[in-house]
Amino acid sequence: MPKFLLESTYTPDGVKGLAADGGTKRAEVARRAIEGCGGRMESLFFSFGKYDTYAVCELPDHKAAAALAVAIRAAGGVHTRVTPVLTPEEVDEATRTKLTYQAPGT
Repeated sequence: MPKFLLESTYTPDGVKGLAADGGTKRAEVARRAIEGCGGRMESLFFSFGKYDTYAVCELPDHKAAAALAVAIRAAGGVHTRVTPVLTPEEVDEATRTKLTYQAPGT
């Protein structure tokens, strides 16, 4: 299954909910949402960086990833960015794919 990185930032109301629920409960909510799309959460971490949480998950396809992103955003409390990610082996396969490409202006 394809892997995705979910980077999320809490809104002010979302932070209030996090403070009330705790991190473990919010991670469980994320896991259930991902599983509801037919996926599997590999990891979820809280951070003090650009984003408040980082989750790595497997989802069946891009349609499932879009459905997950829409559901999270529609619920409010969290702004989420979903990015497809590749394993080293997938990059190996991609680099072995020979294509013809011409750069602009050449």
